[in-house]
Amino acid sequence: MARTPASDDDDDGPPPAYTVQRGPRRDPRLKDLGISCMLNTEVAALLAVIRRRPDPYSYLPPAVAAAEEATFAGLIQSLKSLRALLFQPRLGAWRCSDPSTYLSPFLDVVQSEEVPPAATGVALSSVLKILRIDVFDECSPGARDAIHAILTALTNCRIERIADAGAEEAVLLRVLQVLAALLRARAAPLLSDSAVCTAVNTCFQIVQHAASSRGSELLQRTARHCMHEILQAVFARLPDIRAPPDGDGAGADGDDAALGSGAGFGARCMVDVFNFLCSLLLNATDMVMSPDGQGAFTSEEDVMLFSLVLVNTAVELGGEAIGKHPKLLRLIQDDLFYHLIHYATESSALVLSMICSTALNLYHFLRRFLKLQLEAFFMFVLLRVGGGAGGPQLQEVAIEGLISFCRQPTFVIEMYVNYDCDPLLHNVFEEVGKLLCKAAFPTSGPMSTVQLQAFEGLVNMITTIADNIEVDRAPDHSAYAIDVSEYRLFWTDRWDASAGAGHETWVDFVRRRKLRKKKVAIAANHYNRDHKKGMEFLKLCHLVPTPPDARSVAYFLRYSPGLDKVKIGEYLGDPDELNLRVLKEFTETFDFTGAILDTALRTYLETFRLPGESQKIQRVLEAFSERFYEQQTAGVFATKDAAFILCYSVIMLNTDLHNPQVKKKMTEEDFIRNNRAINDKKDLPREYLSELFHSIATNAITMFSSSAAAVEMTPSRWADLVKRSRSMEPFTTCDFRHKLSREVFIAVSGPAVATLAAIFDCADDEETLNQCVEGLVSVARIARYGLEDVLDELLCCLCKFTTLLNPYATTEETLFTFSNELKPRMATLALFTIANRFGESVRGAWKNVVDCLLKLKRLKLLPQSVIEPGGGAGERASERPGHRHRASDAAGVIFPSSHRGAGTSRHVSGMIGRFSQFLSLDSGGESLLAVGSEFENNLKIIQQCQVGSIFTESAKLPDEALHNLGRALIFAAGGKGQKFSTPIEEEDTVGFCWDLLLLVATANLHRFATFWPPLHECFNAVSQLPLFSPCPFAEKAIVALFKVAVRLIAAAPAQAPSSLPPRAVDPRVAEELVFKSINLMWKLDKEILDTCCEGISDCIVKLIGDHAGGVQTPLGWKTLLHLLTVTGRHPETFDQSVAAMVRLMSDGGPHVSRFNYAAVIEAAFGFAALKISPLEISTKILELMADSVNWLIQWHKSGYSDPGSMGFSGGPSSASAAEDAMRMGNLATSMFIKLAEALRKTSLVRREEIRNQAVAELGRAFAFAAAGDLDFGPAGCLACFNLVIFAMVDDLHEKTLEYSRRDGAERETRSMEGTLVAAAEMLADVFVLLLPTLAQAPGFRTFWLGVLRRMDTCMKCDLAAGGGAGVMQELVPRALKRMILEMKEKGVLVPRDGDELWEITHIQIQWIAPTVKDELFPE
Repeated sequence: MARTPASDDDDDGPPPAYTVQRGPRRDPRLKDLGISCMLNTEVAALLAVIRRRPDPYSYLPPAVAAAEEATFAGLIQSLKSLRALLFQPRLGAWRCSDPSTYLSPFLDVVQSEEVPPAATGVALSSVLKILRIDVFDECSPGARDAIHAILTALTNCRIERIADAGAEEAVLLRVLQVLAALLRARAAPLLSDSAVCTAVNTCFQIVQHAASSRGSELLQRTARHCMHEILQAVFARLPDIRAPPDGDGAGADGDDAALGSGAGFGARCMVDVFNFLCSLLLNATDMVMSPDGQGAFTSEEDVMLFSLVLVNTAVELGGEAIGKHPKLLRLIQDDLFYHLIHYATESSALVLSMICSTALNLYHFLRRFLKLQLEAFFMFVLLRVGGGAGGPQLQEVAIEGLISFCRQPTFVIEMYVNYDCDPLLHNVFEEVGKLLCKAAFPTSGPMSTVQLQAFEGLVNMITTIADNIEVDRAPDHSAYAIDVSEYRLFWTDRWDASAGAGHETWVDFVRRRKLRKKKVAIAANHYNRDHKKGMEFLKLCHLVPTPPDARSVAYFLRYSPGLDKVKIGEYLGDPDELNLRVLKEFTETFDFTGAILDTALRTYLETFRLPGESQKIQRVLEAFSERFYEQQTAGVFATKDAAFILCYSVIMLNTDLHNPQVKKKMTEEDFIRNNRAINDKKDLPREYLSELFHSIATNAITMFSSSAAAVEMTPSRWADLVKRSRSMEPFTTCDFRHKLSREVFIAVSGPAVATLAAIFDCADDEETLNQCVEGLVSVARIARYGLEDVLDELLCCLCKFTTLLNPYATTEETLFTFSNELKPRMATLALFTIANRFGESVRGAWKNVVDCLLKLKRLKLLPQSVIEPGGGAGERASERPGHRHRASDAAGVIFPSSHRGAGTSRHVSGMIGRFSQFLSLDSGGESLLAVGSEFENNLKIIQQCQVGSIFTESAKLPDEALHNLGRALIFAAGGKGQKFSTPIEEEDTVGFCWDLLLLVATANLHRFATFWPPLHECFNAVSQLPLFSPCPFAEKAIVALFKVAVRLIAAAPAQAPSSLPPRAVDPRVAEELVFKSINLMWKLDKEILDTCCEGISDCIVKLIGDHAGGVQTPLGWKTLLHLLTVTGRHPETFDQSVAAMVRLMSDGGPHVSRFNYAAVIEAAFGFAALKISPLEISTKILELMADSVNWLIQWHKSGYSDPGSMGFSGGPSSASAAEDAMRMGNLATSMFIKLAEALRKTSLVRREEIRNQAVAELGRAFAFAAAGDLDFGPAGCLACFNLVIFAMVDDLHEKTLEYSRRDGAERETRSMEGTLVAAAEMLADVFVLLLPTLAQAPGFRTFWLGVLRRMDTCMKCDLAAGGGAGVMQELVPRALKRMILEMKEKGVLVPRDGDELWEITHIQIQWIAPTVKDELFPE
């Protein structure tokens, strides 16, 4: 009992034996006491069982009975002695005692042959209890001997002496329990390797015994479970065992040394156990129970499942540590994998499933060492069985196995890098992808289990690639290009990090290998059709040097898949020098070390078809014999000639034994006799020849096979694989890289997209459709990285599934289908989601997207916000709080605008979610199919598509994608591919397309100069379409283009958005582009200027009124002012148009420059001469026109440094001052003549006031020019007269005469005569004004004659008959007098020798105005 605290302080009492601790920690003495009590109980129980036995010796002689009784007495005495020691004081705890002290009595009972089974069972129970409560551990003295003694006792337990089956089974169950506890005890590591093997063997013997007729189901299950536990205990220690030194030999010695050092069991016993498990697989047939009761298992399947479970246990617990022990690793590489491949295709679905699990575990832990073995497993098992070779049940298991591999995070990329990019190996990943596509491709009827499994694996594979391809910034398209312009023997090329780090990354190295491998496959195809073309292609692709190198050609023939084996054999047998060198290099690619002759010959002849000519056969066999002789290890052949002769003999034997036409077959003795004395005049070993004969007899050499793939995995082929694996480049463990992930998908892109599209087309259940859409969106996530053709194909498929483009369905049928079926809605959501999210990579498919959009427009399913600026943002803003979050998380396709671009969908696969949730309302989740009207439901779905974002956020699209989008809209507006039922529908569709183009142009004003030219070129192409209708197209286009112009010019000073790269493009380029398009549009159909004049006028007035300073190009001004005058002809737009014109020319004309001056004057003339223009307006404009001369004077004096003088003109900076002055003078004359011509044309209008005002303003303009020192120069002055004044007088004279000849036109004649008089007066005034300059002109004489001729014409015209006043006869003499007097005063007209001007004038005056002759020319 426990002492009280008071008694602890009592010094008179005896010391306490023990004290109970009040806490979580227990006194060790209590544990020892408990052990003592337990041992005492076990001893008592065992003694009771032994003593209870009946008298078993009554039938024995007395002496024998006494001896047996003495034995029992010894067992009883040892138990009593143990009991006497249990409670005696000891030095230390039980753990510090020798376990033999308390184990020996129990073990003696276990090994005794005389004790009853009940006593044996009790003794085993006692030992089991001692092991389970860890009475001793590895540190206890004598623990090693004790643990071995227990195992010895178990193996020596005489079970066969027990007659009762029930008692025997009870003892065996106890033995199994003790065995399992022994291997799990803390002292178990002290067991030796042989002891562990003994324990495993003992357990397996019980398994065999239990499988016999005497064993119950309980014993069989317990025995197998115990076997499983033992292996768990053994292989769990493998990671803790020290790895041997590197190297095969060192590894073997290291294993032995480590295990013989007394440290306990190690890898050697595990090698033996694993070897035993492999032997179970190998001898599965022998282990099956025979009719006579021999054997341990009921069937081969039972054997294989039993051994595979144990193998899996060993691999799972050993893990990566297996790779550190060469012997154990070789068992897996050489034996285990061969058995897995061999039995996988010949066993049941259950066995195949277990084999797939084993292979997956091996892939997890040991793939670095199993490169070729894994390839063989995929090619010979999973791909072959998954293709249906073993029936539907096995196919289902194989597909499931493939899916298990595909679920591993790095499986896809590792398969591609290690196999598809290795020129010596098969394209494993590509074959896996194609198999999944083929198995998942739907057929008629519902999808089978295999199809659903393959579909799941395909989607998982694509999603894995998509999740790992994302990058923060997508590289340029050129970054994906690979350069293979130099020759490298890439078949043997390996990545060297130290050598390649400077100029080539590992990713680039792998990609180049893959590209070369692809080109080799193409070259093989060419070679099969024409070997010369094949060799030329190899040179062209730098796969062989120029001239060809023997080694490179040999590697091409040896390792290129798909090559015609007949052509290989013919090439190798040719006698040309290059062919002979190629044959030697080809043969040296084989490793025949350690192989017997027939195995080596089989391996050699599998790669090509032996040619038919004897000389070619001889050359090929000579090369083989030489290589085989050099690599022989047994020293059988004395010379290579012996090997050559035996090769020939073997081929003859093969033909003789396996050719059905040969009746008399060669015997073994015949074969041996035929090969006497061929080994340097000596015989080859008889055993060697006999083995060769039997090998050929049982398995023929297929010398004439043209098959490119192996039919089955034969032992010889496996031996060659194992040999090659020793020198093969190790398996590369790697993670995904962006460029590699992209190329991984390229390998399966075509079949994958086709399969997903076909399944989506055929599937009806929601789950499959959701998975399909998830896979299609994942394809889009991958394809946006430079795979535009794949993305286009995907979008075209989705457009088809929307049913919107069905040409055979009516509008009502289309609307009904869309409203009542899930699939079209899902396809529509996916379509616009991908277009929104990955539009930067869409090319030709924009046409299909636009067609679907137009169909939705005709169905009245598009909200108005689509074509409103910021429509996409408006849709999002209008959503209720929380709705966007739900759409992003649950629906997944409603991407916020910040999610556009690369590197933003690391979790897109999680965001994709289930597409059926797109079709849900708010938090209630009630189906749209059941809530509200169909029309409302459809609108809600379309709103989720955020169609407007495609156009409003198009600024982030690259140029090529933007061009394709614009082209699609333009051609759709032009009617390509569209069918309109009514003109109103056509007009609405065209207008909608131009509204979308306006959105696109507005979003891309910062790069208008780069993206618009290709679209401008489309206008001409559209106009050539067969059913093109210019009226709605051009009408809608010109209004939209003017809106673009307004926004472009208004935004010209602004910078591009900060998120976009700056464009170093002159804004005037963009302005000129848009006005070119405007001009093209109205020229398509000039009537549109009348039908849409108000819209055009509004835009022009806005531009001139608010943004006139932004119009910087002559074309822009010319277009604006021309169309301003055209639209001003209409009464409804006249007022605002003329007001804009007057405002432009008033206040000094701040926006008028020398570049738009001519256009301004031309427009002013248009308004001044307009019939509907009020007189005061026309007068005002004419005054402003005349006043504009002041602008010319100002520009002339300032050297034309007006704001408009920059950019589009200007000569070289090195021009001389004289040249500048001449150019400026010519420019002034040209602009003044433009003004004068406009006034001249105005002088011909019907209204007299306007005509007279125009003549007066022209004279005022000349006066301003002369007063402002606007120097026209002699040539300019002559041009003014010839082009303006003379033309005006001539035209007025002609019109006056025309009116005078009309009946009843007296009023018009007098009116025109008045204008003519004014023009003639103006002529005289200007002549006098410019006479000093005119006189300097070389052609003044001719000019003066022109003046006199026009005066003569005016003088002689008789207008009185037509109602004229006859004022010209008074005016002309007066004018002539004035001009001649001025000429005389200025010294221009004076009599000079050789000057005919005086005489000519004198003569002309006599004819024109004789009344003033005497006054002007007195004698």
